[in-house]
Amino acid sequence: MRSAACSCYRTSVKSSAHNSEAVRSEGAAAQWDPARDIEVDSSSPVPLYHQVASQIENAIDAGGLPVGAKLDNEVDLAARLGLSRPTVRQAIGALVDKGLVVRKRGAGTQVAFGRVTRSLQLSSLFDDLSDMDAAPETRVVVNETTEVPSEIASVLGAGRQDQVLHLERVRYSRGEPIARMENYLPRDLLRPADADLERYGLYQLLRSAGVRMHVAQQNIGARLADVQDAELLDEPEGAPLLTMKRTTHDQTGAVVEFGSHVYRASRYSFDLTLRGDG
Repeated sequence: MRSAACSCYRTSVKSSAHNSEAVRSEGAAAQWDPARDIEVDSSSPVPLYHQVASQIENAIDAGGLPVGAKLDNEVDLAARLGLSRPTVRQAIGALVDKGLVVRKRGAGTQVAFGRVTRSLQLSSLFDDLSDMDAAPETRVVVNETTEVPSEIASVLGAGRQDQVLHLERVRYSRGEPIARMENYLPRDLLRPADADLERYGLYQLLRSAGVRMHVAQQNIGARLADVQDAELLDEPEGAPLLTMKRTTHDQTGAVVEFGSHVYRASRYSFDLTLRGDG
């Protein structure tokens, strides 16, 4: 599955050069003003709180509200938007539930994290985060040569007693865990040190070893976080996770890696472009 679009954000948000009293970012005045940029339609069947929440979420996704930006308190924001305080409280609560903003005692409501939106193409998460200037970091959990698991042997075209490279890593963006990634590769294809895996993406290392990724089969699904997911990804047990399984082939058709990854649904989404006939 491939995407013809490579945009990282779903919506653009208008900005202004003058300082805003509505949103303040640490060290600099923010440029996104909810009183000016949020449009509320009382005749719409969409609930008012959802209209407010979705537009603030779009501003976060588009970078108009950076991490650390602060919103006005509920009373002031409600007055500026001409809405009731319960409506604004419900809007902010919806954003809190998604993990996009946090309420801090004495500090008000603050943007916690911008969701990573990834186009579907044959690239690694490390490459995509680097392209977005999202400061990718990696924690290596497993880096070992092991006997191929029975369910992986047929995928890699390996015998039951063959040895494979088994990797497990946690990928971070701007200090937040984003994904737990598990990969199996033919043993002689690559033998990376932990320092290499921390510094580079897996596809970068494969390309450096002369491997050319040509095509991949990919499946996207969902499941609930188990105990280990919760510990590694800083999510509560039972939280929704996106899943992605990918089998990648080189130009000869040989399998060069099988990956089974899980992503925090509160921090991550896939972006697809679909084309109709003609």
